[in-house]
Amino acid sequence: MKTALYWEKFNGKVKCVLCPHNCIILDEKQGVCKVRNNADGTLVTSIYGEITSIALDPVEKKPLYHFFPGSKILSIGTNGCNLSCRFCQNWQISQNSDSGRQSISSDEVVKAALKAKSIGIAYTYNEPFIWYEFVLETAKKAKNAGLKNVLVTNGYVNEAPLMEILPFIDAMNIDLKAFKQSFYKNICNGDIKIVKQTIIKSFKKCHIELTNLLIPSQNDTEEELNAMAEWVAGVSTEIPVHLSRYFPKYQMKEDSTSVPLLENAKKILLKKLKYVYIGNVDIPGSSNTVCNMCKNLLIDRTGHSVRSIKVVNGKCEKCGNDIYGNF
Repeated sequence: MKTALYWEKFNGKVKCVLCPHNCIILDEKQGVCKVRNNADGTLVTSIYGEITSIALDPVEKKPLYHFFPGSKILSIGTNGCNLSCRFCQNWQISQNSDSGRQSISSDEVVKAALKAKSIGIAYTYNEPFIWYEFVLETAKKAKNAGLKNVLVTNGYVNEAPLMEILPFIDAMNIDLKAFKQSFYKNICNGDIKIVKQTIIKSFKKCHIELTNLLIPSQNDTEEELNAMAEWVAGVSTEIPVHLSRYFPKYQMKEDSTSVPLLENAKKILLKKLKYVYIGNVDIPGSSNTVCNMCKNLLIDRTGHSVRSIKVVNGKCEKCGNDIYGNF
């Protein structure tokens, strides 16, 4: 156990102010995330230096398609999440406070990334913001070692901790789970306004891409997709959006997302955005990057593998159009 950051004493209890739940926690109890506990009047984190998973992944798996494509990144995660999405695709670790963790130090993570010749470290698999103390410490050391830091996150965090960690973060993939407050409230126990603010603030500081898990009859109407595309475009038309196929897991049993639904959603988003991809389903060409000006094939992908890159100094090899990202 390690004393947590971002909390205060509150009427004989502790109040966690890391995320917008602002949990008021009784002694020996835990917050919504299941990993931040009141230990005799002090807020502690039960997952500091504890991991459930560590792997060297393609950066495309995060997914990040405009951030050093074709590279490998050391990926780590632990238990817990501050949302409780009924459709969670990784619920075994995100909705579990203790599932086969092992101890590791921040120095060991950095050494492992360097040894693997990784471009950096991705904090992923579960929600990294509830692992805040360890992620912040590791990210600082990684930055000093010349490594990149990536957050794969639901974006549900208060402004102060977000702004403290952003100087050490190079890229984020943020889940934009839907574009309705009712969806966030009833299905995720969250608030879309917070996620929107995280996207806006993060885009000003680091590279970002978004992921939308498309669930039949839940967040897939043309009206909602148009509204989402218009809002994202208002932040920047350059932001890549990844549409992911939903599979029935955890507490939601709707049928899997159909390929035609995914393809139609991509067409809708492309009316306002430059880069839209379909992930976790084999549709030829759906993960390729194409120049929005001359339609030249820039990055040819098969699954998480990159076959060719035709971006030179951040520009289309053919027409010289600027391409958003780090290449």
